[in-house]
Amino acid sequence: MNGPDPRLSAGRLGPALLVPLALLLSACGGGDAPRRPASEAAAPADPQPAGGEARHIGATVAAPPAPEGKAVAVFAGGCFWCMEAPFERLEGVESVLSGYAGGREVGPSYQDVSHGHTGHLESVRVLYDPAQVGYARLLEVFFVNVDPTQDDGQFCDRGAHYRTAIFVGDDEERRLAEAARAEAQETLGRPVVTELREAGPFYVAEDYHQDFYRTNPGHYRRYREGCGRDRRLQELWGERAPHH
Repeated sequence: MNGPDPRLSAGRLGPALLVPLALLLSACGGGDAPRRPASEAAAPADPQPAGGEARHIGATVAAPPAPEGKAVAVFAGGCFWCMEAPFERLEGVESVLSGYAGGREVGPSYQDVSHGHTGHLESVRVLYDPAQVGYARLLEVFFVNVDPTQDDGQFCDRGAHYRTAIFVGDDEERRLAEAARAEAQETLGRPVVTELREAGPFYVAEDYHQDFYRTNPGHYRRYREGCGRDRRLQELWGERAPHH
């Protein structure tokens, strides 16, 4: 990204931004969080305990199972601030949470994840009513909101914790995800690197990350535009690209 990162300009945050500045300076790739190549960031910085058991960090808690009659889908699409709104607009979606998925540690914090200590990806957890919206539709929304060809992060954010992934919960979700990934690759005419991973615990991110596009719209818009997300989506998907 050319020019100053709009996430780092304290004079442009505005009085509505109630989040502590030190936290925002590292949010979604800014500030002191290192932007390492995916191959480097994928390796945990701290040694794992003997036997491979998970370390317990305890800064965040796992989301509960879906209520009866509802379902959950988990997607990693780069900065989780940018992945909440596309799903929240869908009829049948009841909530979208930002958080961390795919790592081995229990209860990771944002700082742990963003420094590559845990192997988690920034992700969103979509709670939905399958009688109103299907998993295939969620996959459609996911793909047109990401660059599934980028293997070192998403847009201006670099690091393995920003890579794209679909966390599948059963064989049917895997089948649908494989089909959606193949369709995306055919549409784009280039390799799609989005991973399919087995679903596991989803750790709910800190409160200041939740619905950030609503609670801090000016800061969110400056970040999104500065990162070039919408420009790239338009290049990739054309008329299918979302309008934010």
